[in-house]
Amino acid sequence: MSAPICITLGGYQGPASVHTRGLAFLRDALLRRVGGKIEVVLKPNLGAEGHKTSDLPELTESGVIDGCYLSSSYLAERVPALALFDMPFAAPDRDRAFEMLDGDLGKRLAQEIEAQTGLVLLGIWDNGLRHIATSDRVLRHPDDCKGLVLRTLPNADHQRVFTALGFVPRVVDAKDLYDAVANRAVDAQENPLTNTLNFDLHEALPVITLTAHLIGIALVLFNRETFLGWPEDIRDAVFQAVAEASEMQRDIAREDDANSTRLLKEAGAKLNVLTDAQIEDWRAAAAPEVARCRARLDDDLLALFEENPAMTAMQNTHAAQRGAMIDGGHK
Repeated sequence: MSAPICITLGGYQGPASVHTRGLAFLRDALLRRVGGKIEVVLKPNLGAEGHKTSDLPELTESGVIDGCYLSSSYLAERVPALALFDMPFAAPDRDRAFEMLDGDLGKRLAQEIEAQTGLVLLGIWDNGLRHIATSDRVLRHPDDCKGLVLRTLPNADHQRVFTALGFVPRVVDAKDLYDAVANRAVDAQENPLTNTLNFDLHEALPVITLTAHLIGIALVLFNRETFLGWPEDIRDAVFQAVAEASEMQRDIAREDDANSTRLLKEAGAKLNVLTDAQIEDWRAAAAPEVARCRARLDDDLLALFEENPAMTAMQNTHAAQRGAMIDGGHK
């Protein structure tokens, strides 16, 4: 009998993370399908081993690990199509975004990733609606952002947009984020509520303005050569397990929004909802940079992403989602 295939999966967050829980579910789903033929090793927080979050694509492509999840923003410089999800106030509503990602848009992104990297995209997870936290300032208007040093992901589109909004962007890796916030190296940070809670960022930056400026997606990526070299039954099991884990992860991500809202408020954080008119001010300030980003993307790709260029449906849905975090179902 041949030795079992070892599959190593990596991430960059702690045990309470919806992504770490997704990795554990993926492991269990794989073992249920082909348990005797594989071993699964989880490295849920490679930051604890000294790696930066931005190292994960290279670690996966080089074969140090076989698969990982990763915020799409970390890969957008290499795969420009991923910039679709780096345009603030421009995405469809959350439900429609994942409906499209499970269809033609997801297939197109998978093709782009495979063509431009040594990776294969097998699933897309919910990386949350991103909001901005400060120590004591509610950001009702872009004028309120002027001069604030904002931690950003290593993504040029983010940095240009946040500069247009008045921030001074500063790239900080996820493994260094808590220290940067605690030591006041930054004045503000933007993240989903679950990350703000689980990284304890609310301790120093407890005023959270619910901008919902980006819908984050996390890519489930595998080393393409390694994946294609596995026997067909193992490849099929990985496909099926990722699909099962993706459905579960998205469900718990939605549930975690409610739990994070409650726990943040209990910890003394202040969550502030913007009016539709205020969101329009933010959208207008970001619009020139969003337009520049759109101009770099193929028309057929944008057509898969934008059902309604005016995005009025997105505006209504995001307003409802922001309001629900305060009033609906979180008591």
